[in-house]
Amino acid sequence: MHELSLAQSMVEDIVAAARREGADRIVRIRLVVGALSGVDADAFEFAFPVAAEGTPAAGADLRIREVPLAVHCRDCGATTSPDPLLCRCETCGSAAVDVTAGRELKVEALEIHVPVG
Repeated sequence: MHELSLAQSMVEDIVAAARREGADRIVRIRLVVGALSGVDADAFEFAFPVAAEGTPAAGADLRIREVPLAVHCRDCGATTSPDPLLCRCETCGSAAVDVTAGRELKVEALEIHVPVG
């Protein structure tokens, strides 16, 4: 399950970012996962607590926002959300499309706790 290695990498990155801000723990993480990212959101959500165990991210509330595939057709100009396996314009059927959304895999926001004093 490559989601575990992705979760471990994300935890390392967010813990480092949180520590640079003086945080002692991470409260909430908002993650964006696109339909073409190759990441199964459910598997990632399952792997996250294992990756976060023993770190300041342990117990953090993980919120995943899934982004569907969106393409813009160079032939007819339509913007549609086709099945990721087909990746064709739903209006005219053309394969001459540019992906405009769905490749994302990023941390959108972190809520951290910084001790006072």
